[in-house]
Amino acid sequence: MSRTGPLPRDPIAEAHRQWIEHGWGSVADGMALVTSLVRAQQIVMARVDEALKPSGLTFSRYELLRLLSFSRTGALPMAKASARLQVHPTSVTNTVDRLEAAGLVERVPHPSDRRATLIEITSAGRKSVAEATEALNAQVFAEPGLAPGESKQLLELLARFRHAAGDFDDTANLAFHAT
Repeated sequence: MSRTGPLPRDPIAEAHRQWIEHGWGSVADGMALVTSLVRAQQIVMARVDEALKPSGLTFSRYELLRLLSFSRTGALPMAKASARLQVHPTSVTNTVDRLEAAGLVERVPHPSDRRATLIEITSAGRKSVAEATEALNAQVFAEPGLAPGESKQLLELLARFRHAAGDFDDTANLAFHAT
């Protein structure tokens, strides 16, 4: 949906009001929270997509390239990449297929496990992810839409939410979000 400006009223607040009016008041806050999170994700992804457009990368392709570039050798087994990105192995396979077709990664045999395949970033992949990171840092990450204190509060709340949902075990990392 294309708009030229903000809506005159918050549609989620209106939905909240309707939930209460229709007898679902006990879950109205939860509905508004979930709907707000989904809408916030849409807003953020639109900004990310705009920043990545010149690179031709999607966010999932960017994430995999960035993960590989952070690894010591520039290569990871497919299963490890899938686990670290928290996506199904099929999604990693599809992402690798596209990145490989673009010359940004290549599949190479694992040096010690003949059953495993490594995904290795190419020099073109390193250049592409570096340029994409510069764009994301400047256009999205530098100004995520909240004041620094608010960002830290939201990070802490989301970390607690993700931890409670079983996203990760390490409670020591919860402190990272509160710093």
